[in-house]
Formats: sequence, C-alpha cells, structure tokens
Amino acid sequence: MGIVITEWDAVSPFGTGRDAFTEGLWSGARPSTAPDPAPDPARGPAPDPRACLVPGFSPKQALGAKGTRAMDRVTALAAVAVGRLLEGAGADPAPDAPEQTGLVLGTANGSLQSMTDFTRDSLEGARPFYVDPGRMPNTVMNCAAGQSAIRYGLRGPNATVAGGRAAGLLAMSYQRRLLSRGRARRVVCGAAEEYSVARSWLEHHARPEGTEPVLLGEGCAVVLGDGAPAGPALAELLAVRSQVYLGDDPSEAVRQVVLRTLAAAGVAPGEVWAVSPSRPPGPAGDREEASLAGLFDPAALDRLPPLPFGDTGAASAAFQLVSVLSALDRLPAAAGGAAVVSSVDREGTVACAVLRLGEPRSAARRSRD
Repeated sequence: MGIVITEWDAVSPFGTGRDAFTEGLWSGARPSTAPDPAPDPARGPAPDPRACLVPGFSPKQALGAKGTRAMDRVTALAAVAVGRLLEGAGADPAPDAPEQTGLVLGTANGSLQSMTDFTRDSLEGARPFYVDPGRMPNTVMNCAAGQSAIRYGLRGPNATVAGGRAAGLLAMSYQRRLLSRGRARRVVCGAAEEYSVARSWLEHHARPEGTEPVLLGEGCAVVLGDGAPAGPALAELLAVRSQVYLGDDPSEAVRQVVLRTLAAAGVAPGEVWAVSPSRPPGPAGDREEASLAGLFDPAALDRLPPLPFGDTGAASAAFQLVSVLSALDRLPAAAGGAAVVSSVDREGTVACAVLRLGEPRSAARRSRD
C-alpha cells in the first residue's frame, strides 16, 4: 500500500469534531445563522443576512488564554482541527522523531480580516508604525500552519498552499510528494477558511451583477497521511492531479483532469463507487456536474450528501474529502470502493483526487489493537 489516510477531523458549522460533522452531514442538517454584529464598529456590519459559522467559536474559548490574545479566527480554526487530529491519532504521532511529522495547509488568502485591520491601523494611526506588532504574523498566509506546528511541536516540513477552493487537493498533492520522497514520515494535511466582515464584503463585490447572494461558511478539515502505515487505514490516496483552464467554462478541464487522475490511479470510471463534486456557486458548478455526469454512473453521483453549509472557500475541497471518509461510518458498502473528489476554483484551477476507501474507523482501530 502507498500513501494512506489514517485519521481525519473537522471543525465545521455542524460543530467541533468529526462526530459532529458526520452526524450533521448525514442527518441532512442545514446550519446557518445571522452573523454576529462586528465587534469593532470601524468594521461595520457584514452584507450577509445569513452565514454558516462554527457554533460559539472563539480562539480563547477553543484553545484557552495562552497564546491566543492576538490569534485570528482562521489560525484558531486550524489549530483546533490539527490538535483534535493528533489527539485522535495518539498524543504524539511521531514521539521519537517530531521532525518527521509535517504540516501542509491549504488557503485562499490567509486571513483577509487580519490584513485589512492591520492596514487600517497603519493608515489611521498617528504614525504608520503605530500598530500592534503581536498581530503582524496574522497578516501572512502561512500564519495558521506555522502557529499550529509550534503549538503541537511538529518540526517536520511546514507549508502553506494557496489555491482557492481547490487548496485542499493541492495541499494533498504537496503532502504526497513529501511522503513519497521521504521528507517526512507522517504529514497533517488540510485547509482552513474563516468567515469575516472583510471576506463577506470581498465576495459581495466579486459577484457578477444580477447573480444571487452566496451563503458563506467557514471551518477547517484535516487528514493524517502516512507513507509507511503499520496497519489498516481509512483510505489510500491513489492519485491527485490539477490543471488550469481559461475563460469561464471549466467543463473540458474537469473532464480532462478527472480522466488523467483515474488513469494514474488505475481506476476505470465504471469502477468508481462515489463522486464528490465541488459545486462552486454560479454556472461553473452546473458545468462541473454536467461533465461528471458524462463520465460516471448516476448512482455514484448520488451516494454522498451534498455539503449544506455554503461556500467554505479554501476549505471546500478538504470538506469534500472528509465527507467521503465519513461514508465509512455510515455505509458498509463504502469499504473497498473507489471515490473521486473534484474541485473547481473560479480563478482558473481544477483538481481531482482518487481514493480507495479502506475500513471504517472502528474496524481499523480494532485491527490495530
């Protein structure tokens, strides 16, 4: 067996933890709420009447007072998910060699709210350098990955991959290279996105005129990849590929990248048990689904419930991935099946991953025990 996934976890609008995610997804829940008023009056209210937020989440409440005074929301979401993942895998996934445990996190822009707040402080202060230096790290895209690694003592390769909605699959490709070339023994991989006033306004102005508002969501999903597994695994990553497309129609690019990934995985379209489309807002989502419908059996396209908590931006593909893994706990027929995860980003990227599902989490743990 090659590179495998041995654990997963998530912080989502369903709540904190994989059990909350699995129960919410398969029960058909549709979580949304009115965004809280902006804590800083200078930010103003968000334009969204509803959003899909992680219930009751704040950095201090989730992680404690230590190290969270200046922590932004996306960093806290990632840190909680990574911590829960490592706890599920054991207190330390590499007790004798922490430098052999890496972390790869997908993002779109990092924390837009931190960037805009820091810039505003520089422009409005009596001097441009009258800013809070403790908040400076939040303005760089690799803050969430770096802070998570520091908090949990992960001293292996640490990387942030910017790729919009496809970031989770691009991060998996990076993870695969690290493991296959022996740069790390285990790699935590996933993607995170926060809801904020800044992101809400950016998405509001980026929408083409006349299109319907998009419900925005947030959260973080992570998996633990192992290049030398000692026992049964949840899934094997058979192949992951990506490519760019020009213009507004990703149809042909989706078809090409899916066929390329299937060929690399040695899986025929008719052998695929389940398909997870990304369903981006607007016409691109319809075109993606039409392309996939031309390749796969309708039953494969209907086996997984759609993610019901809006556009989670950079975390979208990572949530698709863990939705596939959650099927192991709900559908006995999932074990041994091949699954396809497809992702389309509006900036011109398409990506695909093919996995071979293994055993349900409970069965895998009994086998290890």
